[in-house]
Amino acid sequence: MGTRGIYVEIVIDADLERVWAATQDPEQHVRWDVRFSEIVPEGAEDGAPTHFRYVRRSPLHDVHGTGVSIGERRRPDGSRTSALRFGTVDRLSPIRAGRGYWRYVPTDDGRTRFITGYDYDSGWGPLDVVVRPLLGWATAWSFDRLRIWLEGGPAPEAWPLTSVLQPWRRDRPRASRTLRAPAGGTRRTDHLHDAPATLATLPDPRGDR
Repeated sequence: MGTRGIYVEIVIDADLERVWAATQDPEQHVRWDVRFSEIVPEGAEDGAPTHFRYVRRSPLHDVHGTGVSIGERRRPDGSRTSALRFGTVDRLSPIRAGRGYWRYVPTDDGRTRFITGYDYDSGWGPLDVVVRPLLGWATAWSFDRLRIWLEGGPAPEAWPLTSVLQPWRRDRPRASRTLRAPAGGTRRTDHLHDAPATLATLPDPRGDR
């Protein structure tokens, strides 16, 4: 994995059920997460890992990959987690394989702390010094896009990536509204140390194909 993991945290003024629904449903997920254009689940039994195919489209090249994820709804502290592994054999992809998690933590005032930590093997070698910060920014920007939507603002489609070129719009999504490291931590650290135990149980999705 890379020398620096990616961490993003945001507090959303919505209950845990709403945040879970908007992030676990593949059709809703791709609406706010700029990192994915399409996610197609391949079915799973209750409690078993879910395999899926994903696509990230761009004007120059579409990256296709596979993944596997598992959610954990019932935890003693009332939080939930979702762990996943993903990868592609596309040699043009900036990410070769990765793993990470989402954590959902209810707050005392009815809001939800939504957290991700992930890392990956670079497909572009030294150019990852440019790719990694961009991926971190894209994740943070997407999290704020989700927050705006769930807090009663415009739907995610109202905020395409080009909206970053509208600095006069104070209501637009901003990566700067998120935390990019845990409290007391730094960006340059292993952000998978707090991953749920379910992450270790997931197979490499590329090895199953």
